[in-house]
Amino acid sequence: MMAAAAAARVRAGARRGPALCQMPWLPVVAVAVVAAASAAEQQVPLVLWSSDRNLWAPAANTHEGHITSDRQLSTYLDPALELGPRNVLLFLQDKLSVEDFTAYGGVFGNKQDSAFSNLENALDLAPSSLVLPAVDWYAVSTLTTYLQEKLGASPLHVDLATLRELKLNASLPALLLIRLPYTTSSGLMAPKEVLTANDEVIGQVLSTLKSEEVPYTAALTAIRPSRVARDVAMVAGGLGRQLLQRPAAPAVIHPPVSYNDTAPRILFWAQNFSVAYREHWEDLTSLTFGVQDLNLTGSFWNDSLARLVLTYEQLFGTMVTFKFILANRFYPVSARHWFTLERLEIHSNGSVAYFNASQVTGPSIYSFHCEYVSTLNKNGNLLVPSTQPSLWQMTFQDFQIQAFNVTGEQFSYASDCAGFFSPGIWMGLLTSLFMLFIFTYGLHMILSLKTMDRFDDHKGPTIALPQIV
Repeated sequence: MMAAAAAARVRAGARRGPALCQMPWLPVVAVAVVAAASAAEQQVPLVLWSSDRNLWAPAANTHEGHITSDRQLSTYLDPALELGPRNVLLFLQDKLSVEDFTAYGGVFGNKQDSAFSNLENALDLAPSSLVLPAVDWYAVSTLTTYLQEKLGASPLHVDLATLRELKLNASLPALLLIRLPYTTSSGLMAPKEVLTANDEVIGQVLSTLKSEEVPYTAALTAIRPSRVARDVAMVAGGLGRQLLQRPAAPAVIHPPVSYNDTAPRILFWAQNFSVAYREHWEDLTSLTFGVQDLNLTGSFWNDSLARLVLTYEQLFGTMVTFKFILANRFYPVSARHWFTLERLEIHSNGSVAYFNASQVTGPSIYSFHCEYVSTLNKNGNLLVPSTQPSLWQMTFQDFQIQAFNVTGEQFSYASDCAGFFSPGIWMGLLTSLFMLFIFTYGLHMILSLKTMDRFDDHKGPTIALPQIV
């Protein structure tokens, strides 16, 4: 997900961009992906929906001809897998193309003749939904492995009867896989009949989850396409309109938090700001960014010290205050000023939790950006609690902060936490050096070869060797 990191370097005041929110009281997620890959068109449609709210922002990049890559797909899937429930249901169809929705979806007002009535109804009722009309085939081919790694659970192949008997554990993640068939018109069943039967299976599964009062995020995916899409415009924009039957809302990018005295002094932004107390997670994004009356009482700034204070009146049943303490120092070795986030404090009920954040640092003329600033090991663990184990956990996604040399309400160039030398680059350099050593050694051996400088003269007397008796 280095795309977000690269975008942050040129970002000016606004940001885009998981935090693992394990909610014991929300037991099940279903992730639905409608996908297909063809030899001629290496792209697939993708549909996601959930009973949880605010899992996805509208996809702003699904313009005509845009193909969602595997990295972009992961940025859409991560919120559902980490902010939402931890159990995943994946419908896997053999073949499916976006033209199937056009041909059999009843998109011309004939909704009663649609082969996707249950899917359309689920999308209409879903608080969160996302449609990606074109996804790279590689992203879909690795989807099951990706979900398995994110959830830490092996895929469990189930059918409808097994699902009714299966008791999902709210404390353990699960990846449930349901295979759906597809046939062409040359088979025993017409494509519409197969798609209708598959839609009935989806409807029965969702009804089972609803009867058990299981929250979910739903899904459907295919191994390959049933046909090649001939109309790029139809692939790019039609599916969302046909299934959702409502125009897509524009992507919302909230402004950063800004502390001002005589001028803007401290800027803070994150795509997602989530906090957990005793394993109960709360999303503070909507309560922090774009809020006019955000309580910043206690914030302070001068040339060498800055303190950003965020207070929430009702959080986990009490008033909670977050304090970001930043220091600005001059280092003679580099002959420049550097700022450091000295610590992050959480004040609640008269107690204080301290987190070391010294890795959040950079030149004072820059802002600092990182894809994840979190207490979770899987997200880099840049926030280290002073006492272990800590009752508090937090994650900032697409984190950015600047407390010195702020000009207006725009971030300066971002000093990113992502290192230049990735493991892949190091492996390439080491392999190249090893091959260079072999080449040099071989060249040295070749240059060390010497030709014979003495030969037997065939015109002279032959060499006589004394006979030994």
